[in-house]
Amino acid sequence: MITIIIKISLLLALLVASHSLYALEATFNLNLNTVAVTASAIIVLVLCYMLTVIYKLKRSRYQLMLSEQRLKSTVEGSGDTLWDWKIKTGKVLRINDKYLMDSILSTEFPPNKSLIHPSDITQVEYLLKKHFAQQTPFFEATYRIKDHFGGWLWVLDRGKIIEKDTNLSPLRMTGTVRDISQLKLTEERLNLFAKCVESLTDALAIYDKNFKLVDINPSFLTLFGGVREQYLKKDFNLPGYDKSYINTIKKTVYQRDSLQQEVKLRNSAHVLLPIEISIDEIRNDQNQITNYVVVYSDLTERKKAESQLHNLSNRDRTTNLPNRNLFFTDLQKLGQLNSHHALLVFDLDNFKKINDSLGHQLGDSLLAKLAIRLNKLTRENDVFYRLGGDEFALVMSDTNDIYTITRTAKQFLAAIATPFKMAGHELAITSSVGIVLFPEDGNTPELLLKNADTAMYHAKKKGNSYLFFNDTMNREAVKRLQIENLMRFGLKENHFAVYYQPKMNIHTGKLVGMEALVRFITPKKGIISPGVFIPIAEETGQIIEIGEVVLNKACRDVKEWLDAGLFNGRVAVNLSAKQFSLPDLTTRIDVILQKNALPSYFLELEITEGTVMDDPKDAIAIMCSLSARGIHLAMDDFGTGYSSLAYLKQFPLNTLKVDKAFIDDMKNERGRNMVDSIVTIAHNLDLHVVAEGVEQASQIEILKQLNCETVQGYYYSKPLSKDEFTEFLKLQHNKSVPSLISPIKKVAVTN
Repeated sequence: MITIIIKISLLLALLVASHSLYALEATFNLNLNTVAVTASAIIVLVLCYMLTVIYKLKRSRYQLMLSEQRLKSTVEGSGDTLWDWKIKTGKVLRINDKYLMDSILSTEFPPNKSLIHPSDITQVEYLLKKHFAQQTPFFEATYRIKDHFGGWLWVLDRGKIIEKDTNLSPLRMTGTVRDISQLKLTEERLNLFAKCVESLTDALAIYDKNFKLVDINPSFLTLFGGVREQYLKKDFNLPGYDKSYINTIKKTVYQRDSLQQEVKLRNSAHVLLPIEISIDEIRNDQNQITNYVVVYSDLTERKKAESQLHNLSNRDRTTNLPNRNLFFTDLQKLGQLNSHHALLVFDLDNFKKINDSLGHQLGDSLLAKLAIRLNKLTRENDVFYRLGGDEFALVMSDTNDIYTITRTAKQFLAAIATPFKMAGHELAITSSVGIVLFPEDGNTPELLLKNADTAMYHAKKKGNSYLFFNDTMNREAVKRLQIENLMRFGLKENHFAVYYQPKMNIHTGKLVGMEALVRFITPKKGIISPGVFIPIAEETGQIIEIGEVVLNKACRDVKEWLDAGLFNGRVAVNLSAKQFSLPDLTTRIDVILQKNALPSYFLELEITEGTVMDDPKDAIAIMCSLSARGIHLAMDDFGTGYSSLAYLKQFPLNTLKVDKAFIDDMKNERGRNMVDSIVTIAHNLDLHVVAEGVEQASQIEILKQLNCETVQGYYYSKPLSKDEFTEFLKLQHNKSVPSLISPIKKVAVTN
C-alpha cells in the first residue's frame, strides 16, 4: 500500500514540476536552465513533504497496531469478553470469547439469548430495552449463562450504544462480559453469614480492636433489651462486674486469642441469669487484630437439662429406683471400704409374656408397683436398684451372714410372687435370684455382677428360687462361653454339617422323606452334642444363623438328589422358636429356595408345639403364609406341650410327629392308648402321622395296628452324612422293597 502511494506521489510531483516549468518559461520567458534548477528544487520540496506524510502515515498505522495489540492484551488479561453488535444486521464481533457465544450473525434479542438462563431472560430484555429507550446511560445486567460443559456461570454484561441513525435509532452497541461467578459465590456466602448472625438465638456483639461496640444482632436486644443505638460505640462491659474484672478478661483475650467465661448478668426483665460469654479475635490478611466477637449464651435451659440429666443418669424413670449407673458407683465405693456386703440379683421369670400380651405400658406399671413393694422390705443400709428391663439388684451392706441373706431372699421372692391386681387382671409373677458375697465371690463390681448373673441363671432352671454362687457354676459358665465361641468360629469356618435320617413308609418299607439334622463337628473337640450347643444357641440367638445354614445345605443336597433321579420326596427341616419369630421369615426362606432352585413342594418345616402356642394367633398367620407358598408344615414333639385342640384345628398343618417319649412308653397299655389317641386326633384333622425314635420291631407292629403311616428312627437308620445318604438312596433306588424283618439299617448303613 505504501509503495503505491509513493509511486503516485512521485508521478504527481513530476507532473506538477513539468507544468510549473512550462508555465514559468512561457510567462516570464525565463532561461531554461534557470527554470530547470527551480523545478528541481520544487520537486525536492514536494518529495520531502510527501515523505513526511508517508512517515506520519506509517507511524500512525504502527501506533494503531500497537493500540490494537494493547487492547487485545488488556481484554485477554482482564478475562472479559469484548463484543461489538451491529444492531440492524445482527452481526456480532467478539474478542476473547471464552463463553463460546460464537454466533456471528444473530436474530435473537439479545444476541446470546439461547445461552441465558431461562429465569434471567426477562430481566436482561427489560434492562436492554430501557437502555434502548435512553432511560439509562448504559446497559448493565447480571445473569447466568451456559458454559461449554452445560453448567451455568454468573456474568456481568455491560454495554452502551455508540452509534445511531438520523432518527436516533440504535445502530451499533459495544460492551464487555465479565465472569463474576466467584464474586456471586462470595456474595451469597456473605449474605448467608449475615443471615446466620441475625438468626442466632445467642446474643452477639462485634467490637473494634479497641473494644468499642460496632454492631449487635437482634438476639442481643431480645436478651438485654433497649435499642441498638444506645449500645453502639460504647466500651465493652459486664454490668455488675468492676473494671478490674473487665481488664482481666481483655488481658486474657490478648494473651490467648479467645476466652470462655461463665458470668451472671441481668436480662431485660432484670432477672439474674447464668450467661456464658465467648470472646474471639478477628484478624485481617496482615494478621492484625481488627475486631472482637462476643457471644452471650443463656445457660438457664442448659443448667436445667444438666440437672435433669444428672437425675436421669442415676435414677430409673419407670420405678424411680437407683439405676445401673449408680449401682456400679455405689458398689465401687463399698469395695474401696473393704467391708463385707452381699449382692442379690433378681430376674423376673417370663416377664416378656406380660409385655407382649398386655402391653408395655401395663408392664411398666407393674414394675413400678413391684419396686414400691420390694423397696419397703429393705433394711436401713440396703439399697434396691433396677439394673434394666426386668432385672433388679439388692446390695446388703455390712453383712455376710447367710441366715440374714437367705431370709431376705425368701421375703423378696414371696413378695414378688404375691399377685398384682391391675386393669382387671390378676398378675402373678415369679423370680430367680443369684447371690454373691464380697470379697469371697469377687472383688470388683463387674466380677460380682457376672457371678451373680451366673448363679441367677442356674436358679432359673429350678424356677422361683435363689442360689448362692459357687465354683461349679463358674466352670459351667466358662464351658458355656467356650461353646458360644466355638459356635461363632464354627459358623465362620463351616463346621456345621447336615445329616439325614430317613422317613420310611411303615407298610411298604420305602423311603418317603427324611429329616435334616444339624451336627457340630469341630476340628479339636470333635462332635458336640446338639443337646449341648442348641440350648445355648437358642439363648444367644446364634440358632438363627445355624438354622439358615442347615436349611441352605439341605435344599442344596435335595436339589442334587432330585437332579440325579435318586429322590422325589420332602426334606424336613426344624424351625427354631427364634427363627419362627423373625418378621422376615418367609422372605428368608424364599431366598434360600430360589438360590438353590428347589421347588417349595420338596420342603417341609417342623415347628415345635411350644413355639406355636406362645402366640397362637400370630403363629397361624405365619404358618398360613408359609403354607401358601406350597411348603408343608409339621408339628414336632406333639403331646409334650399344651396344645389346645381349638387352635390345633386352625393350624394349617400337614403332618403331626409323635414324640419319642410316647413311642418308648408303648410297652404298657396306657402308653399305647396315648399314641392311639394322638394318631386318632391327627387322622380326624386329616393330618399325616410320623412316629419318631422307633428302634424296635415290636414298636413297628404296634404302630401298624394304630394306622401310623410313617416311621423314623434307628430301626431303619441312624442319621447319615450326605455321602452316606447318597449311597442309601442308590440302594433304595436299585433294589426291591426290603423285608421289615431285615431292617434296612443292616444293609444300608456304612460308616
